[in-house]
Amino acid sequence: MKKILSLVLCLVLGSVMLAGCSNSGEPFEQKSYTPDTQVQKIDLDVQDREIEVALSPDEQVHVQYYENSKEYYDISVSDENVLTITSASNKEWTDYIGAKPSGEYRKILLQIPNALLDSLALSTTNENISLPSLAVTGSISLCSNGGNIAFENLDVGSGLYLDVKNGDIAGTVAGGYDDFAIACKIKKGESNLPEQKDGGDKTLNVTCNNGNVDIALVKESL
Repeated sequence: MKKILSLVLCLVLGSVMLAGCSNSGEPFEQKSYTPDTQVQKIDLDVQDREIEVALSPDEQVHVQYYENSKEYYDISVSDENVLTITSASNKEWTDYIGAKPSGEYRKILLQIPNALLDSLALSTTNENISLPSLAVTGSISLCSNGGNIAFENLDVGSGLYLDVKNGDIAGTVAGGYDDFAIACKIKKGESNLPEQKDGGDKTLNVTCNNGNVDIALVKESL
């Protein structure tokens, strides 16, 4: 009988502790960041955050996000005009108990000017990446572990690199079939791209593990 009472007491105390931790999260504050210089490259590497890219209304880079003292971002611009954004955390082990923050607080809105960036690299986990129709003079690299990648009419000067695990890749790329050297590696999924295709001045490199790939190459008619 004493063992049963002790077990019940432990279960009750454990439930109280879990409830307290899941409901005692610090509020998130909405913030924005605009570099005071013309950015040439963007490298955004975060965890458990949805990344939405939109075109900038004024040819400047803008970042909108939420953070608190437990979950925040390290943001910097190098002397080479590279904007770097990475996840940072000041969590205790008890902060990992309970539910995740609401989806609106786990989203980053990145506004970028069209055709002015040299390169764009985005990486996240357990969330999606989405991009509108846009152009860069160099390359675009997108990576999601546990989410989908979706885009419209991406126009790259040198290459497009896509990497997904446990998610799908879908979108259109500006350019004809002969413009790209293609490498596509698929595991546990389907793809409309060839595994290997040589030739072309640009590179299309796709890796997908446990997901499908549907990418259309669209060449503008003269």
